[in-house]
Amino acid sequence: MKISPEKALAIANLSRLEISPEQAAGLSVQMDDILGYMDKLNELDTSSVEPMYTPVEQPGFLREDEVRKDFERTEILRNAPETDGEYFIVPRIV
Repeated sequence: MKISPEKALAIANLSRLEISPEQAAGLSVQMDDILGYMDKLNELDTSSVEPMYTPVEQPGFLREDEVRKDFERTEILRNAPETDGEYFIVPRIV
């Protein structure tokens, strides 16, 4: 598919980009190169390739949930501006 400078200017306009006619000429060449590369990729036989959602192997970093007590209540409440010794005291909103 050949992209003309006028077509590149129209695409830029749809993308809300303001480009000059000289930039449109350069953009049309770049778009032609990109589409040519895509045509080359379309020539490959990928019928025996399993589709992937990502080309990078991503092992799961999940761990088992386990209950543990990392902090004491007094340590957590120490940073509160106001507390009753057991809970945070916050201003009433309503």
